Amino acid sequence: MGRRVLLIEDEPNIIEAISFILSRDGWTVHTHSDGETAAARVRKDMPEVLILDVMLPGRSGFDILRELREDKVTNALPIMMLTARGQTKDRELAEKLGVTAFMTKPFSNKDVLSKVRALADA
Repeated sequence: MGRRVLLIEDEPNIIEAISFILSRDGWTVHTHSDGETAAARVRKDMPEVLILDVMLPGRSGFDILRELREDKVTNALPIMMLTARGQTKDRELAEKLGVTAFMTKPFSNKDVLSKVRALADA
């Protein structure tokens, strides 16, 4: 059985790019675009790695991260946050909330693949 990643992202181009990169490497990629129902989707799918966008419709990635880290079922899940806003304050908030990795958009295919592999193998 292949490795599984859940991508919570609302930009179709980003979804397509990351899905392609990871699928080609043997990952099964599930996607979700709604911030309101994202945490429930994570609990339902329990992926090996979660890629979480900061800006989502309905609820921010920071709020979702906080909820997942407070839940004993999901608190150890490797989570990589993506953001188009690479300000230091965003990175610091994500780290304070317990993010495992942080990546800014635009990103390189190689960087996404290596980070996801490293998170899964940690």
